[in-house]
Amino acid sequence: MAVGPLRLTWRRFAFQLPRSLVTAQGTLAERCGWLLRMQASDGRLGWGEAASLTGDVPNPDSLGRTIDRQVLEGWLPNLPASLACACGLALAELDGLGSSERGGWLPAPPSAYLLPAGEAMLPALDQALASASMAGHSLVVKWKVAAAADDLERRLLLELLDRLPRLARLRLDANGGWDRSTASWWADRLGNEARLDWLEQPLPPQDHAGLESLAASLPVALDESLRCRPELMVCGWRGWQVRRPVVEGDPRPLMASLAAGAPRLMLSTALETGIGRRLVAHLAALQAEGPTPTAPGLAPGWRPPGPLFSANPEVVWAAAA
Repeated sequence: MAVGPLRLTWRRFAFQLPRSLVTAQGTLAERCGWLLRMQASDGRLGWGEAASLTGDVPNPDSLGRTIDRQVLEGWLPNLPASLACACGLALAELDGLGSSERGGWLPAPPSAYLLPAGEAMLPALDQALASASMAGHSLVVKWKVAAAADDLERRLLLELLDRLPRLARLRLDANGGWDRSTASWWADRLGNEARLDWLEQPLPPQDHAGLESLAASLPVALDESLRCRPELMVCGWRGWQVRRPVVEGDPRPLMASLAAGAPRLMLSTALETGIGRRLVAHLAALQAEGPTPTAPGLAPGWRPPGPLFSANPEVVWAAAA
């Protein structure tokens, strides 16, 4: 374990998505945040990433340029989640995460395909079907709903179900955008759908009673609820959790839970750079080795190409300059 003073260097990053991601919560067209280069007194390096889904990432200058490890560890629980993630990830790497002695950075299993909202869904589904066929693995698709007119989305659902292969899997992500009446229609339509993995955050986080009621009739996964009520990550929800490590805070507790075989945790992207990406991939690989393996949500095709998304942190760092 790295002890003593740590040198922290931060570098801002920003990039445009190749296409806007439309959800019930709005439109995401760009990502920004901070990269962290952490150097131990013996010269070893750890890398981290601080980002958020809202683009509101605190300036890390308050942490200083040099800090004692014990002091930093004491601060982590009270830091903003994005900064805590960057620091916790870098500390984990200094402690051996990704080293050859510990098996390196694990590659992610095949991801679910993220389908866009509205009428763009059907051509994207056709592309996903073709890609899955060429790759030789089963298809898992996630469709963003509650982002277009509900009557349109209901018609599109029928077409999706008609085109989806018998052995494929389906996830619908409403990002908390339905009310109880709307969610009830979708639950009634999908209650006997054998291909359904889950409805993801069908109701706002504030309507926890409604979420529990829906979960009594079909699978419901929580996403936004977990950030509004972090205690649900530990107890209080028996269904699936959509975990986004880069926006949750120090990732080491989640890593320990996955290594211990915690069930029903699905790893999902926050559209991070290559530094955050290798963390999400590593955790997804741990999840696949656990008792409830499932395809992670890595949103293939939703990042632009380029060195900012390299698996080599030095390359990512240079690209952010």
